[in-house]
Amino acid sequence: MATERNHIHELIDKLEALPLERINEVEDFIDFIKQRDQDRQLTHAATKTAEPSLQKVWDNPDDAVYDAL
Repeated sequence: MATERNHIHELIDKLEALPLERINEVEDFIDFIKQRDQDRQLTHAATKTAEPSLQKVWDNPDDAVYDAL
């Protein structure tokens, strides 16, 4: 935990050394990362929700040969 805190403080020190326009770029990048993570979580949740309904389609004798690939 202390190491994580130290890392955060090091990042803050680096941010404080940047000019304002670069800080804005960093903020945009952080927002992008957060949005990407949220999108991935939504995709994963949707996939998990759809799996039971697609199970019959995926698991059938006609397509069993593809399971070995």
